Amino acid sequence: MHKVNLSLQIIPVNEANAYPIIDEAIRVIQASGLRYEVQPFATIIEGTYEEVLAVATAAKDAALAAGASELVVNIQVHLKKEENVAFEDKTAQFKQSNIK
Repeated sequence: MHKVNLSLQIIPVNEANAYPIIDEAIRVIQASGLRYEVQPFATIIEGTYEEVLAVATAAKDAALAAGASELVVNIQVHLKKEENVAFEDKTAQFKQSNIK
């Protein structure tokens, strides 16, 4: 099975303080054992298609269990038929070494 990238954005709707809910979803991703990168607006997860979808589902469930009554969940998947997809393939050339 080839590795894919999944971008996951979980947005609690009508919540006074959404960050604790989002943090619970991120904890599930961290505990998954898959490679991930938390970014300001979404988290990128790397694994097989089945693995990343399972983690996205578990993260959504964690957000609901943490108190969200309504969510917007945005998912994007990048895959290739015959090869792995890695974060660096898309972003390495744009990394800044001196972010302030």
